[in-house]
This record gives sequence, C-alpha cells and structure tokens, in this order.
Amino acid sequence: MNQNTNKTVLILGANSDVAKHCILQYVEKGFTIIAASRNTESLKEFVQVNNLNSTVTVFYFDSADFDSHEKFYSQLPTKPHIVVYAAGFLVYNEKALIDFKGTQQMMLVNYMGAVSILNIIATDTSNKNLERIIGLSSLSGVRGRKSNFVYGSTKAAFTTYLAGLRQELTSRNIKVNVLVSGYINTKINAGLDLNKNLLMEPDYVAKHIVSAGNSFTIVPNFKWKIIYLILKILPESLVAKLP
Repeated sequence: MNQNTNKTVLILGANSDVAKHCILQYVEKGFTIIAASRNTESLKEFVQVNNLNSTVTVFYFDSADFDSHEKFYSQLPTKPHIVVYAAGFLVYNEKALIDFKGTQQMMLVNYMGAVSILNIIATDTSNKNLERIIGLSSLSGVRGRKSNFVYGSTKAAFTTYLAGLRQELTSRNIKVNVLVSGYINTKINAGLDLNKNLLMEPDYVAKHIVSAGNSFTIVPNFKWKIIYLILKILPESLVAKLP
C-alpha cells in the first residue's frame, strides 16, 4: 500500500496546465486530491477523462473573492497535508500600464488572494495534518524589468510573503516552498515568441513541485537556475538594459 494513501493535497487554481499535471503526479504517488478552481466544468471533464473520480474531488474556489475563503476552507471534507497555490493571472505590461482593472486582477489573484486563503490555512492550528505549502511564483519577480514589472511585482510580493510564512511555520515543522519558474509551454504563454531552448513543459515543472524538499526556492531546469542567479547579482545599471 502506498504510504501517501491517506494524505490529501489541496490544489488552488487547479485548472492551470501545471496544476493538472500536479494532480496526475500526486495521484500516482497515492495522494487524494482536492482540486479547486473557478472553472469547475473544465476540471470535472479533466477528472472524467483521466478516470480520477475516486481520488479527485472538485471544489469551486475564487481567489479574488476573499469573503468566501473562510467558508471554502471550513467546508473541505479533509484538512490538507499539502497545499499548492497555483492560481495566476497575467496581463502584459503594455496593457497593465494603461488598464488598472487588469493590474488589479493580477494583484487580487497572484498576491492578495493567495495571502487571504493561505493565512486561513496556516493559522488553523487544529489541522495537525498540514506538512507543506507550495506557492507558484515566477522569475519575473526576481528583479524589476521594464518588460514585465507590473506582473513581476505581484510575484515578488508573493515570494516575499512565502519567505516570511516559512519562518512563521518553522516551529510547527511545516515546510514552505516557492517555485520560481521561467517560460512554461502553457496556454497563458500561447502565441508568445519565446526562446524554445528555454521553454519547459508543464509535466516537467509539476515534477519539481511534487518532489519539493527542504530548500525554500525551487528553480526547475539548470539553464533557469543560471539565469536566476545572474538576475540576483546583476548590477541595477545592467538590469536596466534588459528587455
């Protein structure tokens, strides 16, 4: 019998390409999944097609509807052992600079919604199951660059929040990880002219999430690790010359 048979993973924003591959890989490892998203129809279809009805339960969750978060969490059939926050929203910088509604939605989904629900989960000391929280961030949040600094700022804020949450939960032996990814071949990036040598597949990224260890920052792919390290140490005068 798989050692994870009685453990539950809560995936928030479970309709993303990476999240769906996380579902498949967690199920393969013997976990039970609570998959939460606004688009429950798409998730239910995914569950049906992959014959996951016995291991995956679909719930409606809107990361931007803060008032619903307490009720959502209280109604979960099982309190989770692992939580993955995979919800995300992207508006390209040119539009974000002139359309605050799009910018606001990025803030709500990428940062504020994450803080709202994860605070509820993290402060529930009655949940003795909780072992790990994983948040999906982005390389865009490492340094402010003129091509994507509005979106990047929401990811930077989320990464900083997770770093503090990790310290907060250390005494309860709960791990917190942040996945800092580069380009992923997903629907959110469809149509963009991206360097194919740097493009990662969703199942590859999911594998790094599902196998998360003790290190706080997870950067999939050695090429992106190098880029991540360069971005961290690059002088501001050179960062300003980047696209």
